[in-house]
Amino acid sequence: MDKTGHYSIRWQEGMSMLVDEKFREWTAGHDGKDAVISVFEHIRDIPYSLEVPMTDPDTAPEQILLLGKGYCGPKHYLLAEMYRRLGYEVVYATFPFLWNDPDLLYPPALRQLATGLPVAHHLACRVWIDDRWVLVDATWDPPLACGGFPVNEHWDGRADTISAVKPLQSAVRTAFCRSATPEPCRDRIEPGFNPCDGEQDHRNAGDNARYYRRKTGVRTPEEIEWIRRFYQEFEIWLQEVREQQ
Repeated sequence: MDKTGHYSIRWQEGMSMLVDEKFREWTAGHDGKDAVISVFEHIRDIPYSLEVPMTDPDTAPEQILLLGKGYCGPKHYLLAEMYRRLGYEVVYATFPFLWNDPDLLYPPALRQLATGLPVAHHLACRVWIDDRWVLVDATWDPPLACGGFPVNEHWDGRADTISAVKPLQSAVRTAFCRSATPEPCRDRIEPGFNPCDGEQDHRNAGDNARYYRRKTGVRTPEEIEWIRRFYQEFEIWLQEVREQQ
């Protein structure tokens, strides 16, 4: 990074080469849906982590490959980049949710922290496949299934994946939405796009990033500290879950 705070052209080119390399590696010998599935599985298998912030959509695809871990944002910025290279149309889908999901097998101390968290925002992708918008969510890596996370282990490249979170309905902001489920948000009868209540979609990564900053920019200092504590304990627990494998 230079003195103005901008990444050097050489650094950007080097990181772009990393995405190029992985794209070739993950699609080699695959055609059509096989390439779609291969890319999905490789990104899904990147360990989920909130430890390192990667909020810039321009650099997140390279950073997550370099660090070998990341959360839903960089995972789906990378997925969108690779699917567009395969010729697919992609939009970014943001879902409001609460971390206090009763299906997750939190230890008691982490459950208590989760209970006090404000509404969070999850990023996945919708991809135009077979004349319909398909929810593609590569968030949770397979070892996390032991912790109650809804891992998409056998995606066929056509059907909606299970959402990584239970999206909140727009009218429910302060209490857990018991009626919300991680099932696909699109009506299977309709070939068109039918977003979940509360879902926001953007074709441009920059627009998505600005939307996220608007939503999270209203948090109080107390909420930010509570989130920091949760992230720290959550990261430790994820490692314990993976060690159960």
